[in-house]
Amino acid sequence: MTTPPLGQFPAQQAQAARDVNTASLCRIGQETVQDIVLRTMEIFQLLRNMQLPNGVTYHPNTHQDRLGKLQEHLRMLSVLFRKLRLVYDKCNENCAGLEPIPPEQLIPYVEDDSSKLDERVASQMRSASEERREVLEVNKKLKQKNQQLKQIMDQLRNLIWEINSMLAEKGGWTGGCKVIMLEKKKAQIKKKQFSDAFE
Repeated sequence: MTTPPLGQFPAQQAQAARDVNTASLCRIGQETVQDIVLRTMEIFQLLRNMQLPNGVTYHPNTHQDRLGKLQEHLRMLSVLFRKLRLVYDKCNENCAGLEPIPPEQLIPYVEDDSSKLDERVASQMRSASEERREVLEVNKKLKQKNQQLKQIMDQLRNLIWEINSMLAEKGGWTGGCKVIMLEKKKAQIKKKQFSDAFE
């Protein structure tokens, strides 16, 4: 294993410094923004802790110390903004030749032919809407049949009630009257169960 001559290392390092990855630049930019936010919060904290000269005891040393910190934070803030501008310009320079690619094209699909996918989705939607329409029609017909059955049961119950009333008035057929009353009771119970099941 041979080592390259010493003159090649500085050239390689300079080339590596020029070819900084765009993702690394974005990370540096993110860290710079975080530093800017942190420095800004510290500036506001210093300003909040400063007392206004409203007749209270004035400490020049404390004031000078806080003023020095504030000026240092402001100087660092301007440096960070310049650094962020450099990172932004470098990222734009690196991405200048690139055309924006829609994210849909970056996601790999099993099928590359989108027309087949669209046709399949459209056919599935048609079949689903047709099935839904059929279910709605069947439900509508069932409701109509249930209403008809309910009307028939009401008519039968009224008829049985009238027959029982007539027989009770004559008073001659008490045994049959009891049977009819039992049948009426059963019919009412069945009607209630039937209507509860379909409501």
